[in-house]
Amino acid sequence: MTVDEKIIQSITLLKTFIEKENYRGYDPYDGLTSPLFKLPFLNSNHKARFLSQQLIKRFPINIRPILGIKKRVNPVSLGLAIQSYVQLSNSVNAKLNQQKIGSLIQELKKLIPSGYKGACWGYDFPWEARYASIPAYQPTLVATGIISNALYLAWKKLGNTEAMELVVQCCEFTQSHIHRSTESDGSFCFSYSPFDKEKVFNASMKGARLMAQGFEITGNQEWKNMAKNAVDYVMKFQRNDGAWIYSQRETGAWVDNYHTGYILDCLDDYQNCTDDATWSTHLNKGISYYTSTFILDNGQAKFYDKNAWPADCTAAGQTLLSLSRFGYRDLAKKVAIWNIENMQDPKGYFYFRKYRHYKNTSNFMRWSNAWMFAGLTTLNITK
Repeated sequence: MTVDEKIIQSITLLKTFIEKENYRGYDPYDGLTSPLFKLPFLNSNHKARFLSQQLIKRFPINIRPILGIKKRVNPVSLGLAIQSYVQLSNSVNAKLNQQKIGSLIQELKKLIPSGYKGACWGYDFPWEARYASIPAYQPTLVATGIISNALYLAWKKLGNTEAMELVVQCCEFTQSHIHRSTESDGSFCFSYSPFDKEKVFNASMKGARLMAQGFEITGNQEWKNMAKNAVDYVMKFQRNDGAWIYSQRETGAWVDNYHTGYILDCLDDYQNCTDDATWSTHLNKGISYYTSTFILDNGQAKFYDKNAWPADCTAAGQTLLSLSRFGYRDLAKKVAIWNIENMQDPKGYFYFRKYRHYKNTSNFMRWSNAWMFAGLTTLNITK
């Protein structure tokens, strides 16, 4: 079997599994949906909830059924599925895939939380971040930015006007509800959500990309200026080697694969939507850092900059997206094959993580399957 045939087979198995599960599944961070966390103390104590969430996430086997945690539909899974179907638009099932996009858009519209201007999304579970407690389905810029990008692609490549209208509504949400930490030069950092004022670089870049896409659709100059100011801010924090740390918080001084990939992809999209190449040197430096740091010779995608382990499917999916975007097609195929051979179950789904001495074979719809679906289909190998 050739490399392309292996990838086609992998996509077919994964797509079949995702559709059979109706996009439902567990998530690394869904621990707080257990009925246990409705009990006194556990329903309100931030530290206990945060530590429990992390314990359930890191447990070497999936204990969710024991804890009464049920499979759910995550809006981000739907967004990534839309992106994947767009990328399969040249396949023999193109018409059916477009119908699925239409159905998923209707599902996403049902999951828009009330109380906000425009359109926005969060995760389907409550979760405890280090800096905030975010209720289920309440919006974040990250979730909204991933989904709105998929909707933008559905408009850009397939002419889906309903998707386009939702992108515009996402811009309205971002302008109205996401905080901005502004510098004296006018540059600013978008907050992660309406519930905090954190300075998380990849989240702010998702906001910048969204506003640039909104500008391309509408010609709204204010949105273009917002996108530029947000990009200007993040570019000031690129290290000399081309990397960005996760955030400005003291506990966010690490560098990892997929958050770096997000920044690079968003910067590239910003440039394409606005024709502003001011930061092209920074983009090229970041691409060079990414490709030389996060892929091992055997095709394994690293999670952190300084450690090969764990192998993780969100990181691998994003690696495929970024490598394909920036022209590293052969290297992307090598990454795909390593993950197919080491991380894909015969049933079609992808495992959570592989460590040096053991493998966590938990099956997560958003984290592993949806990201690998988007990553593999961006290789544009179809039948």
